[in-house]
This record gives sequence, C-alpha cells and structure tokens, in this order.
Amino acid sequence: MKPLKRPVRRSILVAHVAVSVSWLGLTVGLLALGLTAFLTEDATTAQAATRAMKIFGDWLVVPVALVSLLSGLVLALGTPWGLARHRWVWTKFWLTLITAGLSVFSLRPGIDEAAARGAADIDLVIAPSVATATYLFITAISVLKPWGPTRRGRRLRQARERARQPVGLG
Repeated sequence: MKPLKRPVRRSILVAHVAVSVSWLGLTVGLLALGLTAFLTEDATTAQAATRAMKIFGDWLVVPVALVSLLSGLVLALGTPWGLARHRWVWTKFWLTLITAGLSVFSLRPGIDEAAARGAADIDLVIAPSVATATYLFITAISVLKPWGPTRRGRRLRQARERARQPVGLG
C-alpha cells in the first residue's frame, strides 16, 4: 500500500484512537450493566440492564469493533510501522481481530439471549471483563510500543541500511 499523506494519516489516526477508546468505554458500560443484571435481586432492574445491553449490542458493538479493526489496518499498512514489522503492531492486530470476532459471534448472541430472558448469567460478566482487560493491554502497547521488530522487520531494516551504504570504488 502507498504511504498515507500526512493529513490523511492524522485523520485516520484520530478516528482510530476515538473509536478504539469508544470500544473500551462501551465494554466497560457492558460490564457495568452485566454486573447489575447478574447481581441484582430485582427482576425489573435485571430486565432493564439486559435491554440496555441489547441496545448497545445491536447498535454499537459491531460497527465500533469493525471500524477499530479497519482503521488500525489502514494505519498499519499505510505508515512505516507496517503490519508485520513490529511485534507490538502484530500483537495489536491479532488481539483486535480476535476480540472483534468474539464480539460479533459470541458477545452479541449472549446479550440477545440474556435480553430475551431478562437476566444475565456469569458469562455476561466474564466476557466484558476479559474484553476490558484486553483493550487496556492493547492501549498500553500502543503507547509504550514494547518489544523489538519482527523477523520481517529486521530483514527490511537491514535491506534499507545496505541500500544506504555507499558503494565502494573497488
């Protein structure tokens, strides 16, 4: 992919950070609602919490997960960071892909089932808890950029360095 021009890259970066932070906030909200539905003795409160979870699940979970995944992919492919050049980017990509898949194929059906029953089981506490921890970890590695380059990243760096060296006059 051709490198993104600075204004485009910055716009996509802002969108990516905003939607990723929204995904974290959405998950914390789902955790609060799941805990409420699971722990309350009041059936009306449990019903209200699961119905609110369903609204979040129906309207926000899938679009937020997909926009986070796609904007991150565009940034990885359109910037020098690359997708497979640095371990932290590669880790972020796979964790985002896995959590987006789980959000679509596991979390949403679980929310739909709980909303139909009007009560939540422990799964709707565990899933958002694990997701929240994962998104916090992804955020941390985005900021800290730990670990070194991947094997591919080292090869590309070495090739660039060899290309920069002056050719000997033999």
